[in-house]
Amino acid sequence: MNAMERMAFKLKMSAAIMLILCLIASPASAFADVVAVVSAKSSVTSLTLNQLTDIYLGRSARFPDGTPAIPCDLAENSPLREEFYTQLIGKSQAQIKAHWSKLIFTGRGQPPREVATEAGAKRLVAEKPNVICYIDRSQVDRNVTVLFPQ
Repeated sequence: MNAMERMAFKLKMSAAIMLILCLIASPASAFADVVAVVSAKSSVTSLTLNQLTDIYLGRSARFPDGTPAIPCDLAENSPLREEFYTQLIGKSQAQIKAHWSKLIFTGRGQPPREVATEAGAKRLVAEKPNVICYIDRSQVDRNVTVLFPQ
């Protein structure tokens, strides 16, 4: 290797190391800030992670105050849906699909209703106080209340 080739190699290695360090140092910046929301008209103002998980896995059909809880999901190919389940619920899309397949097969439940877009989910939540969904925190406005994380 001559001097020019060594210098080019060092530059490429330095760039690769910098890229790896950037990816490791800031993984949260690659994700949206996903939050679970209900209508501002809802009597529910907060949920624990366990309560949120129970609602989204079909283990509970009610909010802590006893009112019915109707969860909705974004479309299956939505990156925000993937993020919601992995970051908040702690399960992959494959695990969620398997979970609901089992409940459907045994007649013990139906998966959350799907909404095509985040705007559609927000609109549905704003109109119906019993519906819970997730959106990016940047989309929160006076029509919705953040339940988790606050």
